[in-house]
Amino acid sequence: MPKLKTHKGAAKRFRTTATGKVKRGHSHARHILTKKTSKRKRILDIDVMVSDSDMVRVKNMLPYGRS
Repeated sequence: MPKLKTHKGAAKRFRTTATGKVKRGHSHARHILTKKTSKRKRILDIDVMVSDSDMVRVKNMLPYGRS
């Protein structure tokens, strides 16, 4: 069976955990931060898990995971 290619856009955005779940960052945290509250910016800084409905698609794009 041939080697599978990693989707490079996904590799930059997602990280796999030790248990096999996939973490992602929040959007809207890069610029135009002056109008956002401190609480909102603090919450946007925290990584969250990818939803179950998207997990299969993300794992297909990362066949060998990413540490």
